[in-house]
Amino acid sequence: MTATPRTLALCVAALAAAAPARADDQCHVVDVSFIPADELQIAVWVEKADGTFVDTIYLTRKTATFGLGNRPGRYDFNSGPPSHELWPYGRRSNVLPVWAHRQPLTWPQIDFQDGNDDGLSHMFSQSSPEKDPPYCRPMKSGDPGWDTGSCATPMVFTDKGVFAPDGAVSHYPPRADLTPTMGLDSASVAQYRQMNPFQSISTATPPAGGCAKIAWPIPPELAAGDYVMWVEVSKSFDYNSTYNMTTLPPPEVDFASYGVPVRGQPSVVYSVPFTIGQSESTASTQAYAGYGDEDGSTGTLHPPDATISTDTPASGALRLELIPGTSDRVEVDVKPEDDTVAPAGAQNISATTIAATSATVQFIAPGDDGTTGSVSGYTIMIRAGEPITPDNFASSTPVTGAVTPGTQAGNCGTIAGYPPAGTVQSVDLTGLLPLTQYWIGIQAYDKCHNVGPISVGQFITPDVQPGEVNACFVATAAYGSRMANDVELLRRFRDQLLERSVLGELAVETYYTFSPPVAGVIGSSDVLREGARDLLAPIVARVKRLRW
Repeated sequence: MTATPRTLALCVAALAAAAPARADDQCHVVDVSFIPADELQIAVWVEKADGTFVDTIYLTRKTATFGLGNRPGRYDFNSGPPSHELWPYGRRSNVLPVWAHRQPLTWPQIDFQDGNDDGLSHMFSQSSPEKDPPYCRPMKSGDPGWDTGSCATPMVFTDKGVFAPDGAVSHYPPRADLTPTMGLDSASVAQYRQMNPFQSISTATPPAGGCAKIAWPIPPELAAGDYVMWVEVSKSFDYNSTYNMTTLPPPEVDFASYGVPVRGQPSVVYSVPFTIGQSESTASTQAYAGYGDEDGSTGTLHPPDATISTDTPASGALRLELIPGTSDRVEVDVKPEDDTVAPAGAQNISATTIAATSATVQFIAPGDDGTTGSVSGYTIMIRAGEPITPDNFASSTPVTGAVTPGTQAGNCGTIAGYPPAGTVQSVDLTGLLPLTQYWIGIQAYDKCHNVGPISVGQFITPDVQPGEVNACFVATAAYGSRMANDVELLRRFRDQLLERSVLGELAVETYYTFSPPVAGVIGSSDVLREGARDLLAPIVARVKRLRW
């Protein structure tokens, strides 16, 4: 295959052997099935009958990957829009507090770099770009994007925080989706991803009304006996007569008019006792077991009471729907699986589109057993500037966009799943840099979490298209690199402030009319470049003192 600027330069290779053989010919799998309402955060975990924590088996992506429980800012910040909680600030310590306090791990608490826990406005010099949603700048009801649940501006800059200097800890992981921006992000940001152990069990929140099935391969060393499956479900803006904007008002901070109070009814928890043995068994529950703290300060499981709604669909105790044909909201199915054959590797990786900052990659799906059947999921990593290898695969950047799934039959009806081997699958990549070489690694796994080989492809993003204006010509010439930190500050000043006013737009248009030929002269002379840097220095200093 010959590479072109619009296709992937292919270099698929099997980089890892299949998973080690199991001690016997069976793995035992626990399937957990439920039907969620919209916009939920969910944790699923296993405990022994005596309350000993065993394992977290599922965590929705905004909590697991995007750090919802451990972001800078006070927990009771407003947020919005209600259809998608898109604000980047506020450590939601109350999102899944029962799970958070029962699982044994803790992490450094993430604070704002300036130490102002009440602030919604932060300095340009401490704010770096968001790669893509889920986070937008704080907005008001009625702002563009509020009703659609989308960002009003194409580029958002946020303070990614720093480890709390006083040693405070959190029961939630920090963000795992970040690549540090030198000179803007703190040194702490480089450690966030390595601290987060939940990437392999994290997916996007299941769609409302669809059947969700979580498959957990029981560790071979786990003894037969009695266990409990726990499912904690949280929903922002879930108001009732006890928990609402009046009883839980917004904090008295600057920009309090932005967003709406996010706090509604606390998380609700379902529990299902089940038994691990040699034969298949099932268990289920209809009623919730209790609810978590409103502020998430402890892991207390409060018994059901009248403060939690039980008669409003998709709210309170009804955040999980009844499974059709049953009176159950959570079903647990324990069964042996004969599965020692790992999936094959993804084949024919190619890019259908490549743009300066995005790409769509396709590949032919492998099977559950080699090239037969359907896999249970994929681990996909991307790396810039150097090839993906078995040694650096796990430390590469996880691709947060899901592979396009199909459907398959499940315990509670049709569920999202992956089509059989030989089907073309695709994944969208965003937040890329122009003129950069990327490697993408794809590894499939089956229901017993046997993993296949890592298949790797590479591609180069093109430069921005003619007519696209996204560089500061004079500043680029003066500093010698479009990616220089000061150039980024000036570009953001242009995008976020100047272009919001008529006079600012005129200034920008004038700048782009005259500066390209001037930049050509400056760029060819070290003396002129040094002089231009001196002229730009006070502007850069002033911009650094501004707040976003």
